[in-house]
Amino acid sequence: MYRREPAPPPPVEPPTEPEPAGEQRTPPPAGMPKKLTVTRVAGMRTRQLTGRAVNTFKRAAQADGADRSGLTSLTYASMMDYAVDAAVAVALANTLFFAAATAESKTNVALYLLITVAPFAVVAPVIGPLLDRLQRGRRVALSAAFVGRAALCVVMALNYENWILYPAALGAMVLSKSFTVLKAAITPRVLPESITLATTNSRLTTFGLLAGGVFGGIASGVAYLWGSPGALYFTAALGIGGAVLSLRIPKWVEITTGEVPARLRSTRRARRQPVGRSVLVALWGNGGARVLTGFLTLFVAFVVKAQAETEPARQLVLIGVVGGAAGLGAFVGNAIGSRQRFGHSDALVLSAVGIAAAAAAAAAALPGIGTAAVTALIAATCSALAKVVLDAVVQRDLPERSRASAFGRSETVLQLAWVFGGALGVLLPHDTFRLGFAIVAGVLVLVGVQTALVGRGRTLLPLHRSPRPDEEGT
Repeated sequence: MYRREPAPPPPVEPPTEPEPAGEQRTPPPAGMPKKLTVTRVAGMRTRQLTGRAVNTFKRAAQADGADRSGLTSLTYASMMDYAVDAAVAVALANTLFFAAATAESKTNVALYLLITVAPFAVVAPVIGPLLDRLQRGRRVALSAAFVGRAALCVVMALNYENWILYPAALGAMVLSKSFTVLKAAITPRVLPESITLATTNSRLTTFGLLAGGVFGGIASGVAYLWGSPGALYFTAALGIGGAVLSLRIPKWVEITTGEVPARLRSTRRARRQPVGRSVLVALWGNGGARVLTGFLTLFVAFVVKAQAETEPARQLVLIGVVGGAAGLGAFVGNAIGSRQRFGHSDALVLSAVGIAAAAAAAAAALPGIGTAAVTALIAATCSALAKVVLDAVVQRDLPERSRASAFGRSETVLQLAWVFGGALGVLLPHDTFRLGFAIVAGVLVLVGVQTALVGRGRTLLPLHRSPRPDEEGT
């Protein structure tokens, strides 16, 4: 008889000591790798910062009801417009731009002047009146402008070292200015109820400048790695993206029922809305500021090329300093303008023209790149401020049915003023700062006098007549 052995006792686990309160282990949060390394932490932090930046950008672009009114879609398309312009400028910097600045090459100077002036000569008499008759297809027209620029960028990339480059560049500039005029006419159609037209245009400009800086920098890197043709292919891709974004603008921008074309001159044409005296004052003042910015864009580049012809790196640095000052001025002008009440719009415009003229006179008296950079900062600030005033006055003095037409026509006038200043910058001698800045300062003084006289119902021009009181915008 066997005796049953008792079952062995269960194993006793050794007691575990509780972890100190400060060293309790918690599971890693979602998305956190189990094993941390410097590379993984840096990548994770980069993704977090990028996500925050994207969300901040989206909130800013959709603020004040912009996503519901359609302004957000127009903002994205406008940003691509600035991006394409900046990328084209980078790609062509060593061909059209600097080649024209060679004092001995009169043919290059003539070609550059043609490419600068011709787009505005085409836009001014054609695009403005065309908008008044374009009842449908504005979104398609914006998209077509992008597609055309993309195609011409490919043509330029394939013909970078022969004469075909010049007409292709001319066509790209015509389409760029056409987009600007079309955008000006569409903007009132996507205006949110909670913000003014001046604030809207300031927002479009600010976003556009940021996009131009970012994509211009990327285009510089592409050009460094794959040359200017590579930058042109990159620009073509941006153009296709802009075409897609243009088609995403809401369909209600096509509704033009009840629109009445605006007229800038005092004529008796039926069914046209006169813009009024305050709008003309703002338009003349803006023209003066645009003359100075156009002059600085070309004149300073040519002077730098003439003075540092054997130092390409120094040329780029000096021009970059002046360009950076101009970009900063645009931001400052929009920031100041967005906080104004515009109760005294004429005084603000006259102040902007007067300050711009004084800055040009100071540059003539104290020549140098540093003075030119300060002048560019002041000129861009005055130009942006005057443009905000013009936007506010158009919204204040014109009925809604005529604002789109007024913006389209005024934009062409401002671009003609810019090219007049640019033509001065090309044609004047580039061996001295004094003469060029003295002449453009004199032009600004004349424009300032004309602006003041228009505000009083008078004019310096024998063929120009200020509107009568019964012709004022209502």
